[in-house]
Order: sequence, then C-alpha cells, then structure tokens
Amino acid sequence: MARIVPMASSIKPSLTSLKFSPTARFALPRSSPTLCRNKVASLHLSSVAKISEAASEGTIGVFIDRRNTLHLLLLNWLAVIPQLHPFGLKTSKLFKEDISSRSVIVAGNTNTTQASTATTQENVLEWVKQDKRRMLHVVYRVGDLDRTIKFYTECLGMKLLRKRDIPEERYTNAFLGYGPEDSHFVIELTYNYGVDKYDIGSGFGHFGIAVEDVAKTVDLVKAKGGKVTREPGPVKGGKTVIAFIEDPDGYKFELLERGPTPEPLCQVMLRVGDLDRAIEFYEKAYGMELLRKRDNPEYKYTIAMLGYGPEDKNAVMELTYNYGVTEYDKGNAYAQIAIGTDDVYKTAEAVKLSGGKVTREPGPLPGINTKITACLDPDGWKTVFVDNIDFIKELE
Repeated sequence: MARIVPMASSIKPSLTSLKFSPTARFALPRSSPTLCRNKVASLHLSSVAKISEAASEGTIGVFIDRRNTLHLLLLNWLAVIPQLHPFGLKTSKLFKEDISSRSVIVAGNTNTTQASTATTQENVLEWVKQDKRRMLHVVYRVGDLDRTIKFYTECLGMKLLRKRDIPEERYTNAFLGYGPEDSHFVIELTYNYGVDKYDIGSGFGHFGIAVEDVAKTVDLVKAKGGKVTREPGPVKGGKTVIAFIEDPDGYKFELLERGPTPEPLCQVMLRVGDLDRAIEFYEKAYGMELLRKRDNPEYKYTIAMLGYGPEDKNAVMELTYNYGVTEYDKGNAYAQIAIGTDDVYKTAEAVKLSGGKVTREPGPLPGINTKITACLDPDGWKTVFVDNIDFIKELE
C-alpha cells in the first residue's frame, strides 16, 4: 500500500534541502521545455529516511510506493530545474532514461492530495495522545494582589510559591498553590498597575478545591470576612458534601469534601455553548480524556469532566452546558489555562486540524526563550501550551 509523506505548506518550492543518496536515479520525459510542465519525476532512493521537508503545497508533491520509490510531482518543472545544481547534477543527466521505464503518477492527482492530508491529520492527532501533557496553572486578574494572597493563604491553605514584578510592563504576578509548580497545578494571579476591578462575566464558572472538612473551611472563611454563597451540604442528586464561597474579587470556589489528595486545586469550570463539540475538541486537540459526563434534566444542565488522569489525583476541566444557552459573556477577568507539552509546534498543528484558532504561533518568548503557543477553543476560551523542558528551566 502506498505511503504519503506530508507536504509542508510554508516551504518555498526548493529542492536544496533534500539529501539524495549516490544511487539516486532521475527520469524525466524527453520533450520540449513546454511539455515538461506538469510532468512527473521519479527518484529511486536508497534511504527514504533522508527525505527532508522540501515540498511546497500545490507545487511539489511527494509520493512513495511500496517499493520505496520516491516520486516528485513537479507542477512547474522550469522553476525547479535551476535549483538542482546545488546537488552537483548536470541538467543533461536528467534525461538519460525515458519516463516510460519508470513508475509514474499523474500530476495533480486529487486522491494523492487527499490521502496526504488525511495521513498528516492522523499522524498529528495520534501524536497528541502520546504527548506528555499536564495542566500547569490557571491565570486570572485581580484588583488587589496582597489582599488576594492573604485570603488564599489564610482561608484556603495555599502557599505563596513565588512573586515577580515586571515594572516595564506595569504588572505583577503571584503564583500560589498546594505544592511545587513542577508537580502541581497552581494559580497565577495577575495585578495590572492601577486596575482594581474586573468583569468576571457569565461564562466563567468556578475553581474547585478539595478539602477534608468543608464545614470547618467555611467557618474559617466566614471568620476572615469571606463570602459564603452556598452552605455545606450534599450536592444535589448525590452524596458529596460541597459548599461555595467567593474570594474578594468575586471568583467562586467550590469546596469538595474529599480525603487526602495530591492535587487539592482540582477543577476549573467553564461554560460552553455546545458540549459535544467542546468534548471532541478537548479530546482531539488537547489530548484530554473524557472522565465522566452527567446530565441533570431537572436543573437543565449537563457537565463533562475532562483531564489527564483521574479526578481524585489530577486537576480537571469541568465543562458545563446550560440547556439552550449557546454564548456567554467572558468578561475580562479570567485569562487562560496553561498546559505543558513536549512540542508546541505539533500542538499548534493539532489545534488547527481540530477546528481551534491559534492566536500565537509557536515559538520562543522574547527574553526568556520559553517556547509557547496560544489558542482558542470553539467557545473562545484561551489556552497556552508551554514546552515542558523550557518550563522546568524557567522554574530553575
């Protein structure tokens, strides 16, 4: 069965990056330059692995048959001929053998193009499943950084992990959580100089925190002047004891009563307009697993839990669909989730193939050289993917 080598759409029609073995043979039709347009060259290579990405979409296509024969579709042969000289090849040598003695594919074969595209998608999306991904932190904006840090440390038991001020950009970050950033999901708070209030909007839901005693935590929150919006008690239709509180900026936290867990900061809940579409996207583009899905017709909503491991040991995304609501106001307070990846370039490609929008093309950040890419899911929620190795170096 034929194999298709993916075509690179961003590379100009040049063959200078291809490395041919000494045994490579070329075959082109003995015809006038005019007739050479839209013809095919067959290259017999001893090592297919040496083929590099030098294919321009619509100009040069690459096809390998079961005999490991590489075929180059030259849609504009006259434009390519001059570029063969870097290999030390004489143009006259290209016409030593008649095209009829070689395996030929018809230039512009639609089936070949479609197969190439399908294979590219399959390879990238399969890679996503094997990528080493982990939710790193959630980013949002607050109006008084010191006040929020005090609330999280005194009421919710978090630790201030680090703080950095960027005066030239007029903002300060604080990282808080229940363990080191290299192994735990944490919060990244952002304070922008002079901005003391933000609009949380209707799309953001809440953060989830697992505690051993919900009632005790609620009493502490009340004692510190925090706001309790739902008193401790079993969740509707279940047995888990929960409560809801708000921090000084109005962000909601769901307290879930659980035993000891390695990841107390356990949920980020966002509302979506099409749950099935969102689940498919998070599975394909983000490589998350659908952990569970629960419909609540009595209260007219459905939730889906997705993540990179079981809920009792990992932070997860809780996506909520409210019957009949397809759009939400996202405000300007909540920012994004950051996820670690082994390859931001492949990640960006997977996002595009899955219907997401890449808002920052993959590459290193100025100054610190950490490679990232940023994207939006179908509902417009932002996620930033960070290179795993660069992230660890940045922490050091």
